[in-house]
Amino acid sequence: MRYLLLIFLSGFQSIQLSAQINNYSISFENAVHHEATIVASFEEITTDTLALRMSRTSPGRYALHEFAKNVYNFTANDGEGNPLKITKENPYEWKVSGHDGQVNIKYTLFANRGDGTYSQIDESHAHLNIPATFMYAPSLAKRKILVDFNLREDLNWKVATQLPHLKDNNYSAPDLYYFMDSPTELSNHKVREFNIDNQTVKLALHDPGTEEEADAYFEKVKKVVITEKEVFGALPTFDYGSYTFLACYTPNASGDGMEHRNSTILTSTRTLANGGMEGNIGTVSHEFFHSWNVERIRPKTLEPFNFEEANMSGELWFAEGFTSYYTNLILCRAQLISPEKYVEGLTGTFNYVWNSPARQFFNPIEMSFQAPFVDASTSVDPVNRENTFISYYSYGSVLGLALDLSLREKGLNLDDFMKQVWDTYGKTEIPYSIENLNKSLNLYAGDVFGNNFFNNFIYKSDMPKYAELLSSVGVNYSQEPNAAYFGAAVSITDDLNGKIQTNTKIGSPAYKAALDKDDIITSINGKPFPNGVQFDVFIKEFKPNDKLSVTFLRDTQERNTEVILESDPSYTISLQEKNGEKLSKKVLKARNNWLKVE
Repeated sequence: MRYLLLIFLSGFQSIQLSAQINNYSISFENAVHHEATIVASFEEITTDTLALRMSRTSPGRYALHEFAKNVYNFTANDGEGNPLKITKENPYEWKVSGHDGQVNIKYTLFANRGDGTYSQIDESHAHLNIPATFMYAPSLAKRKILVDFNLREDLNWKVATQLPHLKDNNYSAPDLYYFMDSPTELSNHKVREFNIDNQTVKLALHDPGTEEEADAYFEKVKKVVITEKEVFGALPTFDYGSYTFLACYTPNASGDGMEHRNSTILTSTRTLANGGMEGNIGTVSHEFFHSWNVERIRPKTLEPFNFEEANMSGELWFAEGFTSYYTNLILCRAQLISPEKYVEGLTGTFNYVWNSPARQFFNPIEMSFQAPFVDASTSVDPVNRENTFISYYSYGSVLGLALDLSLREKGLNLDDFMKQVWDTYGKTEIPYSIENLNKSLNLYAGDVFGNNFFNNFIYKSDMPKYAELLSSVGVNYSQEPNAAYFGAAVSITDDLNGKIQTNTKIGSPAYKAALDKDDIITSINGKPFPNGVQFDVFIKEFKPNDKLSVTFLRDTQERNTEVILESDPSYTISLQEKNGEKLSKKVLKARNNWLKVE
Protein backbone atom coordinates (compact mmCIF):
# COMPACT_ATOMS: atom_id res chain seq x y z
CA MET A 1 0.00 0.00 0.00
CA ARG A 2 1.24 3.54 -0.74
CA TYR A 3 1.31 6.11 2.02
CA LEU A 4 3.44 9.21 1.82
CA LEU A 5 4.42 10.48 5.25
CA LEU A 6 3.12 13.93 4.34
CA ILE A 7 -0.29 12.42 3.66
CA PHE A 8 -0.10 10.57 6.97
CA LEU A 9 0.59 13.72 8.91
CA SER A 10 -1.92 15.95 7.17
CA GLY A 11 -4.56 13.22 7.31
CA PHE A 12 -3.84 12.57 10.98
CA GLN A 13 -4.23 16.28 11.81
CA SER A 14 -7.52 16.61 9.93
CA ILE A 15 -8.89 13.49 11.62
CA GLN A 16 -7.92 14.84 15.02
CA LEU A 17 -9.76 18.07 14.31
CA SER A 18 -12.91 16.31 13.15
CA ALA A 19 -12.73 13.68 15.89
CA GLN A 20 -14.17 11.15 13.46
CA ILE A 21 -12.75 7.86 14.61
CA ASN A 22 -13.82 4.27 14.01
CA ASN A 23 -13.28 2.18 17.13
CA TYR A 24 -12.69 -1.59 17.25
CA SER A 25 -12.18 -4.04 20.07
CA ILE A 26 -11.39 -7.74 19.76
CA SER A 27 -11.37 -10.41 22.46
CA PHE A 28 -10.65 -14.12 22.57
CA GLU A 29 -12.56 -15.79 25.40
CA ASN A 30 -13.37 -18.78 23.16
CA ALA A 31 -9.96 -19.08 21.53
CA VAL A 32 -9.92 -22.81 22.21
CA HIS A 33 -12.66 -23.09 19.57
CA HIS A 34 -11.01 -20.61 17.21
CA GLU A 35 -13.43 -17.77 17.85
CA ALA A 36 -12.98 -14.06 18.44
CA THR A 37 -15.60 -11.54 19.47
CA ILE A 38 -15.34 -8.22 17.66
CA VAL A 39 -17.20 -5.01 18.49
CA ALA A 40 -16.97 -1.77 16.56
CA SER A 41 -18.43 1.71 16.85
CA PHE A 42 -19.04 4.14 14.00
CA GLU A 43 -20.12 7.63 15.05
CA GLU A 44 -21.36 10.77 13.28
CA ILE A 45 -23.01 8.80 10.47
CA THR A 46 -24.74 11.25 8.13
CA THR A 47 -26.42 8.78 5.77
CA ASP A 48 -29.63 6.88 6.51
CA THR A 49 -27.95 3.54 5.89
CA LEU A 50 -24.41 2.46 6.79
CA ALA A 51 -22.97 -0.31 4.61
CA LEU A 52 -20.49 -2.62 6.33
CA ARG A 53 -18.40 -5.20 4.51
CA MET A 54 -15.92 -7.99 4.93
CA SER A 55 -13.09 -7.67 2.44
CA ARG A 56 -12.87 -10.10 -0.46
CA THR A 57 -9.14 -9.56 -0.99
CA SER A 58 -5.99 -9.01 1.04
CA PRO A 59 -2.91 -6.84 0.40
CA GLY A 60 -0.24 -8.90 -1.33
CA ARG A 61 -2.77 -11.42 -2.64
CA TYR A 62 -4.40 -11.10 -6.05
CA ALA A 63 -7.24 -13.63 -5.90
CA LEU A 64 -10.60 -13.38 -4.18
CA HIS A 65 -10.92 -14.73 -0.64
CA GLU A 66 -14.40 -14.72 0.80
CA PHE A 67 -13.70 -13.70 4.39
CA ALA A 68 -17.40 -13.05 5.05
CA LYS A 69 -18.02 -16.80 5.25
CA ASN A 70 -16.44 -16.91 8.72
CA VAL A 71 -18.64 -14.20 10.27
CA TYR A 72 -21.77 -14.94 12.33
CA ASN A 73 -23.77 -13.66 15.35
CA PHE A 74 -23.87 -10.21 13.72
CA THR A 75 -25.90 -7.58 15.61
CA ALA A 76 -26.22 -3.80 15.27
CA ASN A 77 -27.47 -1.17 17.74
CA ASP A 78 -27.70 2.60 17.85
CA GLY A 79 -26.10 4.88 20.44
CA GLU A 80 -28.86 4.13 22.94
CA GLY A 81 -28.54 0.37 22.56
CA ASN A 82 -31.64 -0.05 20.41
CA PRO A 83 -31.47 -2.81 17.77
CA LEU A 84 -31.17 -1.61 14.19
CA LYS A 85 -32.55 -2.98 10.94
CA ILE A 86 -30.10 -5.19 9.05
CA THR A 87 -30.53 -6.06 5.38
CA LYS A 88 -28.32 -8.11 3.06
CA GLU A 89 -28.22 -7.72 -0.69
CA ASN A 90 -25.02 -9.68 -1.31
CA PRO A 91 -22.91 -12.18 0.69
CA TYR A 92 -20.23 -9.67 1.70
CA GLU A 93 -22.21 -6.71 2.99
CA TRP A 94 -24.52 -5.82 5.87
CA LYS A 95 -26.64 -2.67 5.49
CA VAL A 96 -27.67 -1.08 8.79
CA SER A 97 -30.45 1.52 8.90
CA GLY A 98 -32.61 3.38 11.42
CA HIS A 99 -29.67 4.62 13.52
CA ASP A 100 -29.35 7.85 15.50
CA GLY A 101 -26.03 8.86 13.97
CA GLN A 102 -24.16 6.04 15.67
CA VAL A 103 -23.87 2.38 14.72
CA ASN A 104 -22.44 -0.19 17.10
CA ILE A 105 -21.88 -3.70 15.78
CA LYS A 106 -20.84 -7.01 17.26
CA TYR A 107 -20.03 -10.31 15.59
CA THR A 108 -18.21 -13.60 16.03
CA LEU A 109 -15.30 -14.57 13.78
CA PHE A 110 -14.15 -18.14 13.23
CA ALA A 111 -10.47 -18.29 12.21
CA ASN A 112 -8.22 -21.32 11.94
CA ARG A 113 -5.59 -20.87 9.25
CA GLY A 114 -2.31 -19.24 10.22
CA ASP A 115 -0.72 -17.79 7.09
CA GLY A 116 -0.38 -14.52 5.20
CA THR A 117 -3.98 -14.40 4.00
CA TYR A 118 -6.21 -15.72 6.75
CA SER A 119 -6.41 -15.49 10.52
CA GLN A 120 -5.92 -18.16 13.14
CA ILE A 121 -7.17 -18.10 16.71
CA ASP A 122 -6.38 -20.74 19.31
CA GLU A 123 -4.71 -20.88 22.70
CA SER A 124 -1.24 -20.56 21.16
CA HIS A 125 -1.91 -17.23 19.46
CA ALA A 126 -4.24 -14.87 17.68
CA HIS A 127 -2.69 -14.55 14.26
CA LEU A 128 -4.66 -11.75 12.63
CA ASN A 129 -4.70 -10.75 9.01
CA ILE A 130 -6.78 -7.59 9.24
CA PRO A 131 -8.99 -8.02 6.12
CA ALA A 132 -9.85 -11.54 7.27
CA THR A 133 -10.77 -10.26 10.74
CA PHE A 134 -12.36 -6.80 10.82
CA MET A 135 -15.51 -5.57 9.13
CA TYR A 136 -15.25 -2.08 7.63
CA ALA A 137 -17.38 0.76 6.32
CA PRO A 138 -16.25 1.75 2.79
CA SER A 139 -17.82 5.22 3.12
CA LEU A 140 -15.66 5.90 6.20
CA ALA A 141 -12.35 4.68 4.71
CA LYS A 142 -10.51 7.96 5.37
CA ARG A 143 -11.24 8.01 9.08
CA LYS A 144 -8.65 7.25 11.71
CA ILE A 145 -9.01 3.83 13.35
CA LEU A 146 -8.43 2.83 16.96
CA VAL A 147 -8.26 -0.82 17.96
CA ASP A 148 -8.07 -2.41 21.40
CA PHE A 149 -6.58 -5.90 21.52
CA ASN A 150 -7.95 -7.62 24.61
CA LEU A 151 -5.08 -9.98 25.29
CA ARG A 152 -5.26 -13.34 26.98
CA GLU A 153 -3.08 -12.49 29.96
CA ASP A 154 -3.41 -16.07 31.21
CA LEU A 155 -1.53 -17.11 28.05
CA ASN A 156 1.11 -14.34 28.34
CA TRP A 157 0.12 -12.79 25.03
CA LYS A 158 1.61 -9.52 23.81
CA VAL A 159 1.18 -7.51 20.61
CA ALA A 160 3.40 -7.42 17.53
CA THR A 161 2.25 -5.18 14.66
CA GLN A 162 3.22 -2.28 12.41
CA LEU A 163 0.29 -0.29 13.80
CA PRO A 164 1.38 2.73 15.88
CA HIS A 165 1.13 2.03 19.61
CA LEU A 166 -0.91 4.45 21.72
CA LYS A 167 -1.00 2.99 25.24
CA ASP A 168 -1.60 -0.34 26.92
CA ASN A 169 -3.07 -2.62 24.22
CA ASN A 170 -4.46 0.25 22.14
CA TYR A 171 -3.17 0.83 18.61
CA SER A 172 -4.14 3.15 15.77
CA ALA A 173 -4.14 3.49 12.01
CA PRO A 174 -4.34 6.74 10.02
CA ASP A 175 -6.99 5.28 7.70
CA LEU A 176 -8.58 2.07 6.49
CA TYR A 177 -5.86 1.31 3.94
CA TYR A 178 -3.09 1.31 6.51
CA PHE A 179 -5.22 -0.71 8.91
CA MET A 180 -5.92 -3.39 6.29
CA ASP A 181 -2.20 -3.57 5.52
CA SER A 182 -1.18 -4.20 9.15
CA PRO A 183 -1.11 -7.88 10.16
CA THR A 184 -0.91 -8.47 13.90
CA GLU A 185 0.41 -11.35 16.00
CA LEU A 186 -0.82 -11.79 19.57
CA SER A 187 1.18 -14.50 21.32
CA ASN A 188 3.88 -15.24 23.84
CA HIS A 189 6.57 -14.44 21.29
CA LYS A 190 10.23 -13.48 21.59
CA VAL A 191 11.39 -10.06 20.40
CA ARG A 192 14.74 -9.12 18.91
CA GLU A 193 15.63 -5.80 17.29
CA PHE A 194 18.54 -3.79 15.94
CA ASN A 195 19.06 -0.26 14.74
CA ILE A 196 20.19 0.43 11.19
CA ASP A 197 20.35 3.89 9.63
CA ASN A 198 18.35 5.34 12.53
CA GLN A 199 15.51 2.90 11.98
CA THR A 200 14.53 -0.14 14.01
CA VAL A 201 14.17 -3.61 12.50
CA LYS A 202 12.36 -6.06 14.77
CA LEU A 203 11.79 -9.80 14.83
CA ALA A 204 8.68 -10.97 16.69
CA LEU A 205 9.29 -14.71 16.83
CA HIS A 206 6.51 -17.11 17.80
CA ASP A 207 8.50 -20.34 18.00
CA PRO A 208 8.79 -22.94 20.80
CA GLY A 209 12.58 -22.90 20.73
CA THR A 210 15.24 -21.49 23.01
CA GLU A 211 16.50 -17.96 23.43
CA GLU A 212 19.80 -19.10 21.90
CA GLU A 213 18.01 -20.33 18.79
CA ALA A 214 16.20 -17.02 18.52
CA ASP A 215 19.53 -15.18 18.79
CA ALA A 216 21.12 -17.34 16.09
CA TYR A 217 18.19 -16.88 13.73
CA PHE A 218 18.10 -13.14 14.26
CA GLU A 219 21.74 -12.95 13.19
CA LYS A 220 20.69 -14.50 9.88
CA VAL A 221 17.83 -12.00 9.58
CA LYS A 222 20.25 -9.13 10.16
CA LYS A 223 22.56 -10.40 7.42
CA VAL A 224 19.63 -10.51 4.99
CA VAL A 225 18.59 -6.95 5.86
CA ILE A 226 22.11 -5.57 5.46
CA THR A 227 22.76 -7.44 2.20
CA GLU A 228 19.49 -6.33 0.61
CA LYS A 229 20.17 -2.75 1.61
CA GLU A 230 23.38 -3.00 -0.46
CA VAL A 231 21.34 -3.77 -3.60
CA PHE A 232 19.36 -0.53 -3.39
CA GLY A 233 21.92 1.59 -1.56
CA ALA A 234 19.53 2.52 1.25
CA LEU A 235 16.66 1.20 3.29
CA PRO A 236 13.16 2.42 2.59
CA THR A 237 11.93 5.07 5.00
CA PHE A 238 9.64 3.02 7.18
CA ASP A 239 6.58 4.80 8.52
CA TYR A 240 6.92 5.38 12.25
CA GLY A 241 10.61 4.44 12.02
CA SER A 242 10.40 0.66 12.26
CA TYR A 243 9.92 -2.59 10.34
CA THR A 244 8.70 -5.83 11.95
CA PHE A 245 9.11 -9.44 10.89
CA LEU A 246 6.09 -11.33 12.26
CA ALA A 247 7.42 -14.89 12.30
CA CYS A 248 5.12 -17.69 13.38
CA TYR A 249 6.98 -21.00 13.21
CA THR A 250 4.64 -23.50 14.84
CA PRO A 251 3.16 -26.88 13.83
CA ASN A 252 -0.35 -25.39 13.63
CA ALA A 253 0.65 -22.71 11.11
CA SER A 254 0.62 -23.00 7.31
CA GLY A 255 3.67 -22.20 5.23
CA ASP A 256 3.52 -18.72 3.73
CA GLY A 257 5.06 -15.28 3.49
CA MET A 258 3.24 -12.00 2.87
CA GLU A 259 4.73 -8.56 2.45
CA HIS A 260 3.28 -5.39 3.92
CA ARG A 261 4.46 -1.81 3.97
CA ASN A 262 6.32 -1.85 7.28
CA SER A 263 6.12 -5.52 8.21
CA THR A 264 5.84 -9.01 6.84
CA ILE A 265 4.11 -12.23 7.83
CA LEU A 266 6.35 -15.32 7.92
CA THR A 267 4.66 -18.64 8.70
CA SER A 268 5.95 -22.19 8.63
CA THR A 269 5.27 -25.55 10.21
CA ARG A 270 9.06 -25.87 10.62
CA THR A 271 10.22 -24.63 14.00
CA LEU A 272 13.78 -23.37 14.26
CA ALA A 273 14.84 -26.62 15.90
CA ASN A 274 13.10 -28.69 13.23
CA GLY A 275 14.66 -27.39 10.01
CA GLY A 276 13.44 -23.82 10.20
CA MET A 277 16.83 -22.31 11.02
CA GLU A 278 17.89 -22.95 7.41
CA GLY A 279 14.55 -23.66 5.75
CA ASN A 280 12.70 -20.48 6.72
CA ILE A 281 15.32 -17.82 6.00
CA GLY A 282 14.54 -17.78 2.26
CA THR A 283 11.08 -16.38 3.00
CA VAL A 284 12.71 -13.64 5.09
CA SER A 285 14.87 -12.74 2.09
CA HIS A 286 11.96 -12.70 -0.34
CA GLU A 287 9.53 -10.73 1.80
CA PHE A 288 11.97 -8.09 2.98
CA PHE A 289 13.02 -7.41 -0.64
CA HIS A 290 9.36 -6.56 -1.21
CA SER A 291 9.68 -3.58 1.13
CA TRP A 292 11.37 -1.98 -1.89
CA ASN A 293 10.01 -3.96 -4.85
CA VAL A 294 6.19 -3.96 -4.75
CA GLU A 295 5.50 -1.97 -1.60
CA ARG A 296 7.18 1.22 -2.81
CA ILE A 297 8.28 0.33 -6.34
CA ARG A 298 4.63 -0.33 -7.02
CA PRO A 299 2.70 -1.20 -10.21
CA LYS A 300 0.02 1.26 -11.28
CA THR A 301 -2.32 -1.70 -11.70
CA LEU A 302 -2.32 -2.28 -7.93
CA GLU A 303 -3.11 1.31 -7.03
CA PRO A 304 -5.41 1.76 -5.31
CA PHE A 305 -5.73 -1.78 -3.97
CA ASN A 306 -9.30 -3.02 -4.36
CA PHE A 307 -10.83 -4.79 -1.36
CA GLU A 308 -13.98 -5.74 -3.27
CA GLU A 309 -12.65 -7.26 -6.50
CA ALA A 310 -9.71 -9.37 -7.66
CA ASN A 311 -6.53 -7.38 -8.29
CA MET A 312 -4.93 -8.07 -11.68
CA SER A 313 -1.47 -6.85 -12.65
CA GLY A 314 0.70 -7.51 -15.69
CA GLU A 315 3.84 -6.51 -13.78
CA LEU A 316 4.08 -9.46 -11.41
CA TRP A 317 6.92 -11.03 -13.40
CA PHE A 318 8.93 -8.02 -12.16
CA ALA A 319 7.32 -7.37 -8.76
CA GLU A 320 7.27 -11.01 -7.68
CA GLY A 321 9.63 -12.61 -10.20
CA PHE A 322 12.63 -10.32 -9.87
CA THR A 323 12.14 -10.46 -6.11
CA SER A 324 12.33 -14.26 -6.43
CA TYR A 325 15.56 -13.95 -8.43
CA TYR A 326 17.14 -12.05 -5.57
CA THR A 327 15.77 -14.35 -2.85
CA ASN A 328 18.52 -16.98 -2.94
CA LEU A 329 21.09 -14.68 -4.51
CA ILE A 330 20.87 -12.58 -1.34
CA LEU A 331 21.35 -15.69 0.83
CA CYS A 332 24.48 -16.51 -1.17
CA ARG A 333 25.84 -12.98 -0.92
CA ALA A 334 25.12 -13.00 2.82
CA GLN A 335 27.05 -16.31 3.06
CA LEU A 336 23.97 -18.11 4.36
CA ILE A 337 24.21 -20.63 1.51
CA SER A 338 27.25 -21.59 -0.58
CA PRO A 339 27.76 -20.51 -4.21
CA GLU A 340 27.50 -24.17 -5.20
CA LYS A 341 24.15 -24.58 -3.47
CA TYR A 342 22.87 -21.36 -5.01
CA VAL A 343 23.90 -22.26 -8.56
CA GLU A 344 22.67 -25.84 -8.41
CA GLY A 345 19.45 -24.56 -6.87
CA LEU A 346 18.69 -22.72 -10.12
CA THR A 347 18.10 -26.03 -11.91
CA GLY A 348 14.56 -26.84 -10.75
CA THR A 349 13.07 -23.44 -11.52
CA PHE A 350 14.95 -23.25 -14.80
CA ASN A 351 13.54 -26.58 -16.01
CA TYR A 352 10.04 -25.73 -14.81
CA VAL A 353 9.99 -22.53 -16.88
CA TRP A 354 11.79 -23.44 -20.07
CA ASN A 355 10.33 -26.93 -20.48
CA SER A 356 6.77 -25.76 -20.00
CA PRO A 357 4.37 -25.87 -22.96
CA ALA A 358 2.66 -22.80 -21.48
CA ARG A 359 4.98 -20.34 -23.22
CA GLN A 360 3.10 -20.98 -26.46
CA PHE A 361 -0.04 -19.56 -24.85
CA PHE A 362 1.09 -16.66 -22.63
CA ASN A 363 4.03 -14.29 -22.27
CA PRO A 364 5.25 -13.13 -18.82
CA ILE A 365 2.75 -10.26 -18.75
CA GLU A 366 -0.11 -12.60 -19.53
CA MET A 367 1.16 -15.12 -16.96
CA SER A 368 0.96 -12.28 -14.45
CA PHE A 369 -2.66 -11.70 -15.46
CA GLN A 370 -3.41 -15.25 -14.26
CA ALA A 371 -2.72 -14.36 -10.62
CA PRO A 372 -6.40 -14.04 -9.59
CA PHE A 373 -6.83 -17.69 -10.63
CA VAL A 374 -3.68 -19.13 -9.02
CA ASP A 375 -2.62 -16.94 -6.10
CA ALA A 376 -3.98 -19.13 -3.30
CA SER A 377 -7.19 -19.24 -5.30
CA THR A 378 -9.41 -22.29 -4.96
CA SER A 379 -11.82 -23.99 -7.36
CA VAL A 380 -13.33 -27.44 -7.62
CA ASP A 381 -13.16 -28.01 -11.38
CA PRO A 382 -10.01 -29.50 -12.93
CA VAL A 383 -7.66 -27.12 -14.76
CA ASN A 384 -4.83 -27.55 -17.24
CA ARG A 385 -2.19 -25.52 -15.44
CA GLU A 386 0.57 -28.03 -16.23
CA ASN A 387 0.26 -26.99 -19.85
CA THR A 388 -0.99 -23.41 -19.72
CA PHE A 389 0.62 -21.66 -16.76
CA ILE A 390 4.10 -20.80 -15.52
CA SER A 391 4.31 -19.06 -12.17
CA TYR A 392 5.24 -15.41 -12.58
CA TYR A 393 7.51 -15.94 -9.55
CA SER A 394 9.53 -18.54 -11.45
CA TYR A 395 9.26 -16.97 -14.90
CA GLY A 396 10.37 -13.60 -13.59
CA SER A 397 13.22 -15.10 -11.58
CA VAL A 398 14.87 -16.79 -14.59
CA LEU A 399 14.37 -13.63 -16.64
CA GLY A 400 15.99 -11.66 -13.82
CA LEU A 401 18.94 -14.04 -14.03
CA ALA A 402 19.18 -13.54 -17.80
CA LEU A 403 18.93 -9.75 -17.53
CA ASP A 404 21.54 -9.59 -14.77
CA LEU A 405 24.08 -11.70 -16.67
CA SER A 406 23.34 -9.88 -19.95
CA LEU A 407 23.94 -6.52 -18.26
CA ARG A 408 27.18 -7.80 -16.73
CA GLU A 409 28.48 -8.61 -20.19
CA LYS A 410 28.12 -4.87 -20.88
CA GLY A 411 29.90 -3.87 -17.66
CA LEU A 412 26.55 -3.13 -16.00
CA ASN A 413 24.44 -5.12 -13.53
CA LEU A 414 20.90 -5.64 -12.31
CA ASP A 415 21.65 -4.14 -8.88
CA ASP A 416 22.30 -0.75 -10.41
CA PHE A 417 19.23 -1.01 -12.62
CA MET A 418 17.13 -1.76 -9.53
CA LYS A 419 18.71 1.29 -7.84
CA GLN A 420 17.66 3.41 -10.81
CA VAL A 421 14.09 2.09 -10.66
CA TRP A 422 14.11 2.69 -6.90
CA ASP A 423 15.26 6.28 -7.31
CA THR A 424 12.67 6.98 -10.00
CA TYR A 425 9.61 5.11 -8.76
CA GLY A 426 10.37 3.84 -5.26
CA LYS A 427 11.66 6.81 -3.30
CA THR A 428 9.10 9.02 -5.00
CA GLU A 429 6.34 6.40 -4.69
CA ILE A 430 5.17 7.07 -8.24
CA PRO A 431 3.47 3.88 -9.49
CA TYR A 432 5.02 2.45 -12.64
CA SER A 433 3.77 0.73 -15.78
CA ILE A 434 5.43 -1.90 -17.98
CA GLU A 435 6.23 0.87 -20.45
CA ASN A 436 7.98 2.77 -17.63
CA LEU A 437 10.17 -0.27 -16.92
CA ASN A 438 11.04 -0.58 -20.59
CA LYS A 439 12.03 3.07 -20.77
CA SER A 440 14.03 2.76 -17.56
CA LEU A 441 16.02 -0.15 -18.99
CA ASN A 442 16.58 1.84 -22.20
CA LEU A 443 17.87 4.74 -20.15
CA TYR A 444 20.19 2.48 -18.14
CA ALA A 445 21.52 0.15 -20.86
CA GLY A 446 20.62 1.80 -24.16
CA ASP A 447 17.58 1.66 -26.42
CA VAL A 448 18.78 -1.34 -28.44
CA PHE A 449 19.48 -3.45 -25.36
CA GLY A 450 16.34 -2.43 -23.48
CA ASN A 451 13.95 -2.84 -26.39
CA ASN A 452 15.51 -6.17 -27.32
CA PHE A 453 14.95 -7.52 -23.81
CA PHE A 454 11.32 -6.39 -23.63
CA ASN A 455 10.38 -7.23 -27.22
CA ASN A 456 11.79 -10.76 -27.06
CA PHE A 457 11.35 -11.86 -23.47
CA ILE A 458 8.52 -9.78 -21.94
CA TYR A 459 6.16 -9.00 -24.82
CA LYS A 460 7.05 -12.40 -26.32
CA SER A 461 8.14 -15.69 -24.75
CA ASP A 462 11.53 -16.28 -26.34
CA MET A 463 14.33 -17.93 -24.40
CA PRO A 464 17.55 -15.99 -23.70
CA LYS A 465 20.93 -17.49 -24.68
CA TYR A 466 21.62 -19.02 -21.29
CA ALA A 467 24.56 -21.18 -22.38
CA GLU A 468 26.61 -18.08 -23.19
CA LEU A 469 25.33 -16.07 -20.25
CA LEU A 470 25.99 -18.75 -17.64
CA SER A 471 29.37 -19.60 -19.13
CA SER A 472 30.41 -15.97 -18.59
CA VAL A 473 30.28 -16.57 -14.82
CA GLY A 474 31.70 -20.09 -14.87
CA VAL A 475 28.45 -22.03 -14.78
CA ASN A 476 27.72 -25.12 -16.88
CA TYR A 477 24.38 -25.56 -18.60
CA SER A 478 23.75 -28.89 -20.29
CA GLN A 479 21.28 -31.58 -21.30
CA GLU A 480 21.67 -35.36 -21.49
CA PRO A 481 20.60 -36.41 -25.01
CA ASN A 482 20.76 -40.14 -24.22
CA ALA A 483 18.40 -39.97 -21.24
CA ALA A 484 14.84 -41.14 -21.99
CA TYR A 485 11.76 -39.00 -21.35
CA PHE A 486 8.15 -40.15 -20.85
CA GLY A 487 6.31 -36.89 -20.08
CA ALA A 488 4.03 -37.72 -17.15
CA ALA A 489 4.26 -38.06 -13.37
CA VAL A 490 3.39 -41.65 -12.42
CA SER A 491 2.91 -43.01 -8.91
CA ILE A 492 2.48 -46.56 -7.64
CA THR A 493 -1.05 -47.48 -6.54
CA ASP A 494 -1.96 -49.78 -3.67
CA ASP A 495 -2.45 -52.65 -6.12
CA LEU A 496 1.03 -51.97 -7.60
CA ASN A 497 -0.11 -50.40 -10.83
CA GLY A 498 0.94 -46.95 -12.05
CA LYS A 499 -1.38 -43.96 -11.87
CA ILE A 500 -0.72 -40.84 -13.97
CA GLN A 501 -0.93 -38.04 -11.44
CA THR A 502 -1.08 -34.91 -13.60
CA ASN A 503 -2.13 -33.80 -17.05
CA THR A 504 0.42 -35.09 -19.53
CA LYS A 505 2.59 -32.35 -21.03
CA ILE A 506 1.64 -31.12 -24.46
CA GLY A 507 4.06 -32.56 -27.02
CA SER A 508 5.50 -35.19 -24.68
CA PRO A 509 5.62 -38.91 -25.55
CA ALA A 510 2.81 -39.67 -23.09
CA TYR A 511 0.66 -36.87 -24.54
CA LYS A 512 1.22 -38.06 -28.12
CA ALA A 513 0.26 -41.57 -27.03
CA ALA A 514 -3.12 -40.20 -25.79
CA LEU A 515 -2.40 -40.98 -22.14
CA ASP A 516 -4.06 -38.65 -19.65
CA LYS A 517 -4.40 -37.88 -15.96
CA ASP A 518 -5.84 -40.70 -13.81
CA ASP A 519 -5.06 -43.40 -16.37
CA ILE A 520 -3.87 -46.57 -14.58
CA ILE A 521 -0.91 -48.29 -16.29
CA THR A 522 -1.14 -52.04 -15.69
CA SER A 523 1.64 -53.36 -17.93
CA ILE A 524 4.56 -52.20 -20.06
CA ASN A 525 5.92 -54.33 -22.92
CA GLY A 526 3.78 -57.24 -21.77
CA LYS A 527 5.10 -57.20 -18.20
CA PRO A 528 3.27 -56.01 -15.06
CA PHE A 529 3.92 -52.44 -13.99
CA PRO A 530 7.37 -52.48 -12.28
CA ASN A 531 6.82 -53.40 -8.65
CA GLY A 532 8.53 -51.22 -6.06
CA VAL A 533 10.56 -49.22 -8.61
CA GLN A 534 10.05 -45.48 -8.98
CA PHE A 535 8.79 -44.80 -12.48
CA ASP A 536 11.47 -42.20 -13.24
CA VAL A 537 14.14 -44.74 -12.33
CA PHE A 538 12.44 -47.39 -14.45
CA ILE A 539 12.36 -45.11 -17.53
CA LYS A 540 16.12 -44.53 -17.24
CA GLU A 541 16.61 -48.15 -18.28
CA PHE A 542 15.50 -47.14 -21.78
CA LYS A 543 16.86 -44.86 -24.50
CA PRO A 544 15.29 -42.20 -26.70
CA ASN A 545 13.27 -43.71 -29.58
CA ASP A 546 12.59 -46.91 -27.62
CA LYS A 547 8.97 -48.02 -27.94
CA LEU A 548 6.84 -48.99 -24.96
CA SER A 549 3.70 -51.03 -25.43
CA VAL A 550 1.45 -49.75 -22.63
CA THR A 551 -1.73 -51.34 -21.33
CA PHE A 552 -3.84 -49.07 -19.12
CA LEU A 553 -7.24 -48.63 -17.55
CA ARG A 554 -9.42 -45.59 -18.18
CA ASP A 555 -12.82 -45.51 -16.50
CA THR A 556 -12.30 -49.25 -15.72
CA GLN A 557 -11.95 -50.02 -19.46
CA GLU A 558 -8.70 -51.65 -20.62
CA ARG A 559 -6.89 -49.90 -23.46
CA ASN A 560 -3.55 -50.11 -25.26
CA THR A 561 -1.18 -47.54 -26.70
CA GLU A 562 2.41 -47.19 -27.85
CA VAL A 563 4.75 -44.62 -26.31
CA ILE A 564 7.85 -43.63 -28.26
CA LEU A 565 10.36 -42.23 -25.76
CA GLU A 566 12.27 -39.02 -26.53
CA SER A 567 15.37 -37.28 -25.19
CA ASP A 568 14.98 -35.79 -21.73
CA PRO A 569 14.64 -31.99 -22.18
CA SER A 570 15.84 -31.29 -18.62
CA TYR A 571 18.82 -29.01 -18.05
CA THR A 572 21.55 -29.41 -15.45
CA ILE A 573 23.15 -26.28 -13.99
CA SER A 574 26.39 -26.53 -12.00
CA LEU A 575 29.68 -24.80 -11.32
CA GLN A 576 32.22 -25.47 -14.06
CA GLU A 577 34.98 -26.42 -11.63
CA LYS A 578 32.79 -29.19 -10.26
CA ASN A 579 33.27 -30.85 -13.64
CA GLY A 580 37.03 -30.42 -13.52
CA GLU A 581 37.14 -27.23 -15.59
CA LYS A 582 39.50 -24.43 -14.62
CA LEU A 583 38.16 -20.89 -14.58
CA SER A 584 40.00 -18.00 -16.18
CA LYS A 585 40.74 -14.95 -14.03
CA LYS A 586 38.20 -12.98 -16.08
CA VAL A 587 35.42 -15.50 -15.51
CA LEU A 588 36.25 -15.91 -11.83
CA LYS A 589 36.15 -12.12 -11.37
CA ALA A 590 32.81 -11.93 -13.15
CA ARG A 591 31.35 -14.62 -10.90
CA ASN A 592 32.69 -13.03 -7.75
CA ASN A 593 31.20 -9.68 -8.76
CA TRP A 594 27.87 -11.39 -9.40
CA LEU A 595 27.75 -13.38 -6.16
CA LYS A 596 29.67 -10.76 -4.11
CA VAL A 597 32.19 -13.31 -2.86
CA GLU A 598 35.92 -12.90 -2.33
